[in-house]
Amino acid sequence: MIVDAHHHLWTADYPWLAAPGLAAIRRDYTVADLTPRLAAAGVTAGVLVEAGRCDVAETAEFLALAAATAHIAGVVGWASLTDPDLPATLAGYRDLPGGAKLVGIRDQVQGVDDPAFLARVDVRAALATIGAAGLTYDLIVRVGQLAASAAAARATPGTTFVLDHLGKPRIGAGAEGFAEWRAAVAGLAACGNVVAKLSGLLTEAGPRWNVSTIRPYVDTALDLFGPERLMVGSDWPVCELVASYPAALEAIDNCLSELSAGERTAIAAGTAIRTYRLEVGS
Repeated sequence: MIVDAHHHLWTADYPWLAAPGLAAIRRDYTVADLTPRLAAAGVTAGVLVEAGRCDVAETAEFLALAAATAHIAGVVGWASLTDPDLPATLAGYRDLPGGAKLVGIRDQVQGVDDPAFLARVDVRAALATIGAAGLTYDLIVRVGQLAASAAAARATPGTTFVLDHLGKPRIGAGAEGFAEWRAAVAGLAACGNVVAKLSGLLTEAGPRWNVSTIRPYVDTALDLFGPERLMVGSDWPVCELVASYPAALEAIDNCLSELSAGERTAIAAGTAIRTYRLEVGS
């Protein structure tokens, strides 16, 4: 069984897609695009993650899609960590069609310049509220925000945090980028309430990526988190900037070739099912 723990859907008018260099993915990506890719890659189910529109309407749309689409096993929706009405927002999601498939929340912390953002009293309270609602919190952060993320995770032990894309290491910076990332991610991995996604690495490596480029990051994640706290994600359609859907999954699988069958099963499906409390058929 394979669970793709991180993919998106979007329409061409999402504002962030107007950025230079994104023309290749500046189009609509729908369930009709996703379904054949999952089938061709032998993926049983996936987790649909908010795609940067940052409004409640997107999450409502994604939940409705999940309700109508068996292979979307869960939705990581959007909510602001500074929303004073966060409990009502989460309850409102639950009441929508597909609300039972809401498994987590994400906010675009990677775009926040304030280095103390994750230490704010209201933000810490929001993270606790998300955990109390039975939801995970997906961390979309950059390397410079990993230390603050670790402090937030330690301060909020009742919430399960999911680190997206291993914290977006600066793979293109070579040995310097690797050393910077390893030192920063180790503190987060030391938190028992944090799991991580082997996703997004090809995009960070750039168009000249190869398996040997990303292997040190996967190996380090295995050492720090262990297979029981790692899951695989395609980051489709973002991955199409540098690789096809099957290539994105295959690259990670190649890095796991020396693991036991049980360890590979955990990363391929078990961790995602347990962390997101997914109901996935055989």
